[in-house]
Amino acid sequence: MAKVTVTRCDDSTFEVVVEDAAMTSHTVTVDPSYAAKLAGGVPVEMLVRRSFDFLLEREPNLSILRQFELSLIGRYFPEYERVIRGMLS
Repeated sequence: MAKVTVTRCDDSTFEVVVEDAAMTSHTVTVDPSYAAKLAGGVPVEMLVRRSFDFLLEREPNLSILRQFELSLIGRYFPEYERVIRGMLS
């Protein structure tokens, strides 16, 4: 099981380190209105963390983009918004 560490860089940018067979680092930006739409009162760090859990269930960390906006996940995985809401509740 991969270890995922999320560090807030500023209000909308997070550094995510995934330690698995290989270690990867990712910069994720999150629009505050998008975070509110998906997570309500859940801390944005938790939204990012659970989003990486979602991604890691579908692909290895080496396949995850190194830099992306969180809403991009839904373009690759149409079920993302529905599933992530359930993962956060």
